[in-house]
Amino acid sequence: MSSLPTDWFMKVRLKLRHLQLFIALDELRNLHRAAERLGMSQPAASKLLGELESQLGLVLFDRHPRGIAPNWYGETVIRHARGIMSSLHQAGDELNALHAGSAGSVSVGTVMAPAVTLLTSAVERVHRDRPNLKVSIDVDVSHELIPRLMEGEFDFAIARIPSTLPAGDFVFEEIGEEALCFVCRTDHPLAQRESLNLAAMVDYPWVLQPPGALMRQRVDHLFLHHGVALPRQIVDTPDILVALAMVDKSDTVTVTTRQVADLLCDQPRFRILPFPEALSVQPYGLVSLREQRLSPGAAALMSTLREIIRGR
Repeated sequence: MSSLPTDWFMKVRLKLRHLQLFIALDELRNLHRAAERLGMSQPAASKLLGELESQLGLVLFDRHPRGIAPNWYGETVIRHARGIMSSLHQAGDELNALHAGSAGSVSVGTVMAPAVTLLTSAVERVHRDRPNLKVSIDVDVSHELIPRLMEGEFDFAIARIPSTLPAGDFVFEEIGEEALCFVCRTDHPLAQRESLNLAAMVDYPWVLQPPGALMRQRVDHLFLHHGVALPRQIVDTPDILVALAMVDKSDTVTVTTRQVADLLCDQPRFRILPFPEALSVQPYGLVSLREQRLSPGAAALMSTLREIIRGR
């Protein structure tokens, strides 16, 4: 096929119905059920998809005896379809908010450290001028947040860009590294030690972020660097509150950012262990889509974040 022109969507007469069908097919993997969801007949849905594929000169979905599945081309259009539909939903929310006399809305995805310090300060400050701005914050690890940003769930994120994604699709404004620390309960056998090494800690149970998360990679590399086998008993969870609940009730050790530990790990219950090495993970930053224009509320919050970052 020849390259698609920039206005290809106009030439093939792309409709919202197409976008809804792409998403339904991705979720249901069955043309009949997807048609039912959209309130249309299966022949009509099949014709809608077939005509578009014919005009594009591309097969987007592979047909199988038991259903239908997107190929690489289909995965691409589904990802953008989700982003478009999410943007339209957000537009409706903003219009409703403006009609109700509010100041719009903003949705942010963030890793843990800036959620408990930087972002909370920015929200408090921006609400002074925009008291009715609706703010939604979702905390997760970067490799979960950035794909959701690409699908339009967030206006922007405070995270890292995974190496598997094209960096040119994003605008990245570096904020800083996250310092890490080891945490246990106050009466843990290790709590009274003046200095520690990994060999002294490895036989205790651990609770860590799941494999693939940046903080987990840093911990795994630390054990590898010191030639110490990973702990035999590790519980994986991205939730710091679950991790601290386990630490509080057992001899479990966890790793978290120093900012989170300072906020949540009060002295009577938890102890930050005196590990001799300074640990950190690569810098996080403000991440937005290069081709996306921020809503007024999102732009105001991001501007406030920049002011706080410069002040630091």
